Amino acid sequence: MGLSTLLIKLFGGTKNERELKKLWPIVEKINSYFEKFKNLKDEDFIKKTEDFKKRISEGESLDSILPEAYGLVKEVCRRLCGKKWLVCDIETTWDMVPYDVQLLGAIVLHQGKIAEMKTGEGKTLVATMPLYLNALTGKNVHLVTVNDYLARRDREWMGPIYETLGLTVGCIQQGMETEERKREYNCDITYGTNNEFGFDYLRDHMVLRWEDKVQRGHYYAIVDEVDSILIDEARTPLIISGPVEEEEKNIYRELAPVVRNLYNLQTVLVSRIVEEGMKLLKEGKIREAGIKFLQAKRGSPKNTQLLKAERDVEIKKLIEKTELEYIREKKIYELDEELYYVTDEKDHSIRLTEKGRKQVIEYLRDPDFFLLPDLAIETKKIDENPDLTPKEKIFEKEKLYEIYARKSEKLASLEALLKAFDHFKRDVDYIVQDGKVIIVDEFTGRLMPGRRFSDGIHEALEAKENVKVQAETQT
Repeated sequence: MGLSTLLIKLFGGTKNERELKKLWPIVEKINSYFEKFKNLKDEDFIKKTEDFKKRISEGESLDSILPEAYGLVKEVCRRLCGKKWLVCDIETTWDMVPYDVQLLGAIVLHQGKIAEMKTGEGKTLVATMPLYLNALTGKNVHLVTVNDYLARRDREWMGPIYETLGLTVGCIQQGMETEERKREYNCDITYGTNNEFGFDYLRDHMVLRWEDKVQRGHYYAIVDEVDSILIDEARTPLIISGPVEEEEKNIYRELAPVVRNLYNLQTVLVSRIVEEGMKLLKEGKIREAGIKFLQAKRGSPKNTQLLKAERDVEIKKLIEKTELEYIREKKIYELDEELYYVTDEKDHSIRLTEKGRKQVIEYLRDPDFFLLPDLAIETKKIDENPDLTPKEKIFEKEKLYEIYARKSEKLASLEALLKAFDHFKRDVDYIVQDGKVIIVDEFTGRLMPGRRFSDGIHEALEAKENVKVQAETQT
């Protein structure tokens, strides 16, 4: 026996085991109430719920009511055994009564802690007990899950438990109208996805009248697949967008051919660089090959030829080694001179090189395309011009600001188009359906109609795919 094992035994087990040991007396109380409630009539369940609510309103804590409430839920589960109802249009026979370990999980969830349970161990059933207990306060409680199907399934599957106890249950689904959402949120317990709850919260902060809000509070929530929702999906921000006052749709159409040409040139160039790298590799010139592969990666990380080459683990390691060497020696930008633009995967940025700028200028035949007026210098010139009246000076300044804004908008649109062509892949990041660009959720693979990428990306994708460019949005 190791020292650590001996110490754990001496001190009564691990911290987790000690915490669980404290909860077993509560489980025993729950089972005691469960036995008592076997004598209740069916109509008494709603009366018990009303009694719990009254006790809470008079100051009794949820913790003190917990054993009775959980015992009541367990008895309802027993009474429902053998009964059938539709779950996602499939007839299902109820056959579940909570085990002691599930009661433990339910206690832990009420305490605001994480309960780790494997698939098939009854997470959905476990959640019913703390949801019922907290809904007794009269405040809205939520069950947050990862997709619409699970939200609907769990609501329809567990719904009869709550309804037998006299509570109402709602479910938020994508595409619901405002009045439908209000109705579902007005239920005692509401099931839905993190995206739907999140966007409804954002929209509620944009309404002009209090009565237009759909949610009625955020008292208690259980998050299913908490690691996925709070860690993985947390990387994707929830963004609400709306139309801007001035539409600049034509800029994207004007610049799309320029960027398409630039993208095609870069694709051919990067593919050639990858071929050169493979040739050098065969010749045994490892270092030179690494430089070529790194150059290709900076030019287009999603290039088909490069991705094919990177399937070889040794080539992938060679690229990483070469990149570290160039970063350490501060020579990384030496690789960019031959490229038209440089892509940084880490910060999702894209930058035109001098070669790329020259190509744009040549294509547009506009040598001043990248030149922005210096506002400080130009406004000073206007102020110091003795030939202008005060009114004319104001007019000239407004004209200067308009030129600056228009040129800045063009440069921002050019960058958005570059990202649209290089960073976003059709049928992976988005699809084109009925003349519209529709986002594909990167986690679920579900289509998200009505959602739009921000910062001009969506408009750039529309121009790229030659569909109607909708009004640009602000977030």
